[in-house]
Amino acid sequence: MNRRQVLRLCGATLAVTASAGCSATGGSDGVKRVSMNDDFEFDPKRSTINAGTTVRWTNDSDIGHTVTAYEGRIPSDAAYFASGGFESERAARNDVSGGLIASGETYEHTFQNAGTYEYVCIPHESSGMTGTVVVK
Repeated sequence: MNRRQVLRLCGATLAVTASAGCSATGGSDGVKRVSMNDDFEFDPKRSTINAGTTVRWTNDSDIGHTVTAYEGRIPSDAAYFASGGFESERAARNDVSGGLIASGETYEHTFQNAGTYEYVCIPHESSGMTGTVVVK
């Protein structure tokens, strides 16, 4: 079994866990969409939003991805965020499969505090799959 097959299997198996706190509905005001794709990219890579806006990451890929904040690269007064509901970057890195978002699934986070937030897909970090949200 190759890496893609393993990630697909893990993503499908963990779909219920990965979708906790997520919404499959779309198109409402105040939601910024970010796609995760097979090229190991967040699209757009950088988003600028207003405080109170929700970002919805959608896995448009056929492999599992995560959304994990770099703990030291978010405002000090901001809530930590990671798919899988982890409360720290260390916890997310220690249980990568627990944060996988399966193909077609979503993860959402509402940004309340102004500042710059950097995040990563842990399994594809070495491929450069990182993103930034700037909140005004």
